[in-house]
Amino acid sequence: MAKGQKNIAQTVTELILPCVNDLGYSLWDVEYVKEGASYYLRITVDCENGVSIDDCEKVHRAIEPLLDSADPIEGSYYLEVSSPGIERVLRTEEHFIAMSGETVVLHLFTAVNGKKIYKGTLLGVEEESGNIVLEENGTEIAFALRSISKAHLYYDFDQAIKNMKHDKTEEDEE
Repeated sequence: MAKGQKNIAQTVTELILPCVNDLGYSLWDVEYVKEGASYYLRITVDCENGVSIDDCEKVHRAIEPLLDSADPIEGSYYLEVSSPGIERVLRTEEHFIAMSGETVVLHLFTAVNGKKIYKGTLLGVEEESGNIVLEENGTEIAFALRSISKAHLYYDFDQAIKNMKHDKTEEDEE
């Protein structure tokens, strides 16, 4: 994200955070990006009970007047409000702390021990160094946040389908 885009995301975060929190949601991420010829302001919200399309619409309707009034972005853009999703992206130290104990996939800018992609259990963030600590195949590995190009939760879709089929079979037997 370009420096100006990062400043816009920070400005928007400060502007909408109280409103999002007052609605009972937490602000997971704010991203301002250019894709093709268009700009997008992506607001990602979370909630303890999950986020529905109705929740996204509720937040959209609440923050749109704030953004229109403050006008922190020159030019036109598309406003999108969504949930973080099942394989939510992890960008900040706070994201990594919140998802400690979960299975994550880390993509690195540069290979470490001959690998650029790691999948394992997120153990947390080292307090002093701020390194992200991952356990993969019984080995703990620490990565500097700046060395991670992309990170997200891992959801085993194949296992979920097997579980659904198993549950369906049990229902049929009853």
